[in-house]
Amino acid sequence: MINKKVANVQEALQGIKDNMTCMFGGFGLSGIPENAIAEIVKMGTKGLTCISNNAGVDDFGLGLLLQKRQIKKMISSYVGENDEFERQMLSGELDVELIPQGTLAERCRAAQAGVPAIYTPAGYGTEVAEGKETRAFNGKMYVLEHAFDADFAFIKAWKGDAAGNLIFKGTARNFNPNMCGAAKITVAEVEELVPLGTLDPNQIHIPGIFVQRIFQGEKYEKRIEQRTVRQRD
Repeated sequence: MINKKVANVQEALQGIKDNMTCMFGGFGLSGIPENAIAEIVKMGTKGLTCISNNAGVDDFGLGLLLQKRQIKKMISSYVGENDEFERQMLSGELDVELIPQGTLAERCRAAQAGVPAIYTPAGYGTEVAEGKETRAFNGKMYVLEHAFDADFAFIKAWKGDAAGNLIFKGTARNFNPNMCGAAKITVAEVEELVPLGTLDPNQIHIPGIFVQRIFQGEKYEKRIEQRTVRQRD
């Protein structure tokens, strides 16, 4: 069995260059590849096109790359809680492509499956469909959307092994599974990197065939974007 394990985040990110297209798993701050993002900030890689549901918050997640002006284009479903994202978008500093959330997920999944394009009803008759091919199926109109073409996909999982098999935990599953294998190189960081044979095959969400590199992450903050608690009785 091929050993996908690398020593650290530095080795995992070898080959990333300016002006590449990268996918980042997560939803808000849940399940984001914290170690990979922090390392890209240190590397100073710039001109990136980032495919992610949103861009976290100002001082965490992809917001750190936005602060350093390392992202030239965001492909997302919404702006979220990131004021800097909003400011750069409205000022024209940042190229932004906002697409329906389901379409974002399906374009990732299409790339993962090797399907060049999909038809979806989402966005028909709106600005989303402008300039795109449309077609009727059974009396309903659909928009042709192309699969993403990304250089790297950065994934966060709960557990994994040296073969690249992954298990996600709770809501951190979100966009991560669809992005595995959807880029030329998929890099997975995990909270627990366990020996081969440790994971129950019936519990594995993503088989190792979709992962090229895996490493043990560290110092996860797991911030809560909007903390809500019950008042004391």
